[in-house]
Parts: sequence; C-alpha cells; structure tokens
Amino acid sequence: MPQSEPADARMRACGVAEKSGAVQSLWLPRPRSPGPGEILLDVLAAGVGPWDLLPASGSWDVGLRLPAALGVEGAGRVVAVGPDVTAPAVGDLVLAHSAPLPGHSGLWAEQVLLRAADAAPLPEGLDPARAAALPINGLTACQALDWLDLSSGMHLLVTNGAGVTGALALQLAVAAGVQVTATASPRSFDRLRRLGATDVIDYHRPAWPREVGRVFDAALTAAPGTAATAAELVRPGGRLCSITSDAPAASAELASTDLYVRPDAETLAVLADQLRDGVLDLPTEVLPLDEGPSAFDRSSKGLTGGSKLVLRVTGPASSDTMPA
Repeated sequence: MPQSEPADARMRACGVAEKSGAVQSLWLPRPRSPGPGEILLDVLAAGVGPWDLLPASGSWDVGLRLPAALGVEGAGRVVAVGPDVTAPAVGDLVLAHSAPLPGHSGLWAEQVLLRAADAAPLPEGLDPARAAALPINGLTACQALDWLDLSSGMHLLVTNGAGVTGALALQLAVAAGVQVTATASPRSFDRLRRLGATDVIDYHRPAWPREVGRVFDAALTAAPGTAATAAELVRPGGRLCSITSDAPAASAELASTDLYVRPDAETLAVLADQLRDGVLDLPTEVLPLDEGPSAFDRSSKGLTGGSKLVLRVTGPASSDTMPA
C-alpha cells in the first residue's frame, strides 16, 4: 500500500488553483529546500494589493506554477538558506518584495522560497504585519521619485494622493523639500495636509485641472486614467511618471514613463527604518489568512479606505487595524 503523505508536508495558503481561477484558500505542498542564492521563510504576514490581480490572471509573470499561493511581498523568519548564502542567516527576521518567485508560489502561505538578495532586515521594534504592508508601495514611491529627479523647491502633482503609494510618495517628496499638490476626495484632505501637502484638490470636480492654478515641474500619476490630464499641467521640459500603465508618449516637451516596481533590498531597509521610527505614515488593516479571498476582492476594487491590507499568516486570527 502507498504511504500516506505526512500531515506536515502541506501548508495553508491562499491563491489560485488554475489560470484565471478564483482566489481561494488552498492546501499546498511545502517548498523544497533553498538552492544557491535562496532562502526559505516562515511567513508571518504578507501584503495584498491591486497588483495581485495580475499574477492571478496571468498578466504578470512572477513564475507561478499553479496551484500556487499569491503574494509578492511580506515579512517572516528565515528557517533555511542556500549553500552560498551568507546573509540573511537562519533565525533572522526579514521583509521583502521578490519577483520572480524561485519556488513558483507566493507569500500568502505558511512558507515561501525567496531570493536572498531581495530580503531586507526587519528593524527591531517593527511589527511584521506593518512591515509586510511596506515593500511594493514603498519601493514604487521611491523609484518613481528617483525617476522624476526632483529637487528642493520644485512642484509635484500626485494623483490619488490618498492611496497607499500616493501618500508615501507625498511624504517622501515633502521630506526632500518638494512642494506637493495631491488629488483626493474631501474626506482625505485633512490627513494629506497633515502629511505635508501644499494643496489638495477634489478629483470629483470635473474642472479640477483648470482650478489647480499652477504648472508643475513633474507629475506622479497613481490613479488610472489621469496621466493624460496630468501631462497637460506639467511645464515644458518636465517629467511624468505613471504607476498605472497609462503614461502618454514621451515628446520633446515631456519626459514620460510607466514605472514597474523592482526588488531593492537596500532601499527597503531604509524605508523600514523610517516606518519603525514613525517618519512614514502607513495605515494598515490586518486580516487572517483565511480572509485572503475577500481581501483580494476589496483590494482589486479599491475598497480599502486608504489602508494597506495585510494577511497575518501566523498569530491572532482576528481582524485588527494597526495605527499608522
């Protein structure tokens, strides 16, 4: 008779069983042992974002082999390392955005294989669930601002300034001396002003582009469908970066790009320190792993209220909202 599979050979996960299939709770085989350049992580928490819709539908190839867990960011404890890995070490707490995924399955699971080079140390005193909220949004904001090449005193327009990425970009730009105008709904105005926005504009108003009252040195568009409008508000010779894949064509008068986030452990370590120290404001809603399907649905529909959704893989199995 064939031997039954050991109970600990499988793990809880949330992902997709087939291409374009529904996001669901799964039981998956545990990852193999890490190879060269890889680490095995006990996942503590993993971020949820609208980008997770892309691997789920097959539109973003992160190396999934179905059935597989979703999730390309999170935090956890290293439990094994590949033969050539000197850092991080077994027992270290880390956070990461990693893609492609060497184990062909993501972080919405009890364990995951990651590239060691993508992992940043988790600062002492930073809750792993808060850390898991940071990687993709934080790195996207940093990489967009780096491309925009702003200097102190310049004027930046951010659309969807109350979104997670937009609000992080606003804070990082203000810290660099940039004057930021953000579009948002009125319920977010007070928070964005507290974060340092010079002006806030109600994007519901059809005439908002004419009401801005200035020309910008650059624009970061974080709301789908706003890049073309924002481009008209950027001065000749200015720059526009879209994170929603709708940047207008570059021209002699406008440098323009669509930005797609890249893993960067060094920058992520700096951002994690800033989050731990309270320099960055990042509202986070933490949910248990078995609520992954509903978290995915809310995130893909933009129903998060400006908070980042995080799945807590281990620990309390109840919803909670963490302070910014």
